[in-house]
Amino acid sequence: MADNRLYEILGVSRTSSDAEIKKAYYKLAKTYHPDKNPEAGDKFKEISSAFEVLSDPEKREVYDRYGLDGLKEGAGGAGFPGDIFGDLFGGLFGMSGFSGGRRPSRRKGEDTFHPLRVSLEDLYNGKTSKLQLRKTVICKKCQGNGGKQGAKKTCGSCNGRGVTVRMRQLAPGMVQQMQSVCQQCHGEGETISEKDRCKECKGAKVVQETKILEVHVDKGMKDGQRIPFHGEGDQTPGMDPGDIVIVLQQKEHETFTRRDADLYCTYNLGLTEALCGFEFVLKHLDDRDLIIKNPAGQVIEPGCVRCVMKEGMPRYRNPFNKGNLYVKFNIGFPPSNFADEKHLKALEKLLPPRPTVEIPEGEHVEEVDLMDYSPSSNDRERRGEAYHEDDDDDEHGGPRVQCAHQ
Repeated sequence: MADNRLYEILGVSRTSSDAEIKKAYYKLAKTYHPDKNPEAGDKFKEISSAFEVLSDPEKREVYDRYGLDGLKEGAGGAGFPGDIFGDLFGGLFGMSGFSGGRRPSRRKGEDTFHPLRVSLEDLYNGKTSKLQLRKTVICKKCQGNGGKQGAKKTCGSCNGRGVTVRMRQLAPGMVQQMQSVCQQCHGEGETISEKDRCKECKGAKVVQETKILEVHVDKGMKDGQRIPFHGEGDQTPGMDPGDIVIVLQQKEHETFTRRDADLYCTYNLGLTEALCGFEFVLKHLDDRDLIIKNPAGQVIEPGCVRCVMKEGMPRYRNPFNKGNLYVKFNIGFPPSNFADEKHLKALEKLLPPRPTVEIPEGEHVEEVDLMDYSPSSNDRERRGEAYHEDDDDDEHGGPRVQCAHQ
């Protein structure tokens, strides 16, 4: 009888799609997560372990065909998280690698990589995208033979080796052997006459097909993370197809930056808010409005960072556990002469007293002016130093030039 225990744990059927299995897992995980249900730790491990198998196409195929015993014995060469299931199912899995004889596997084709641009909101909330791809599949009309039965003949140019070898003499007694792909059979070692070729694939054995993949971006995934679709790559006769691997590429966000599970943002405050308290609204990635407050009297210094706990990114495969949100504050000061002398004196009485400075007396004491500075004006002054008032006019054949100062 078929082993349905893992499907029963998640409350789904054997014919359920990947999306249905994932949805059932999230629903159960939300109910039995230790943060919300501390006494359901074993149940949560059981749910997670079942999902670990059924969410992996290779492990699910082995389980469907051979059950838990098949996973234990390594049928199909699948890997498995032994420690978890060893506890849950009576020690069936004593090791993550499997022993026993394996059937020799065919060569596997190359994997195909496709980028998928996602926003930080997609990585926070999760998203399902449909991706249309073109790939080669084995021709169904000729079953990958390229023509009718018996139409293949050994290539006369390479004698079935797929490569041709030619010799080139470099010097007396020195010969170079050069090997290249046979141009007659294109490296296959076999040829099919024009009249015997398959009308569908024209003897190529494969045809182009459009494939639509449903890509599930789970909450907490990261930039550069890969989502594999096993066996969905280009097909080649005599080889197992490779995988299609979706590589996530996160777009830059205008408000938040991400470091692992933490979010960072910058907020600009006025001097009044920094000294007397503030309240502002921050739009989060799930469209919630976070009201962030700071009471009067708790001064915010320029460049200081404050933390909002558990408002960062959800963690991958544990979305109810989140990182933190960190807010860095920049303080904007009012412009010069923003108040008259009367109000400035009143303001000074409210602020901490200024330090007392003793002014020395004597001929060596000089009062200077404090001027505005910018790098561009300083560069102009440096260029002006090339001219001196005591330059000799006659040597330069013209009137003396001085740098103008305002």
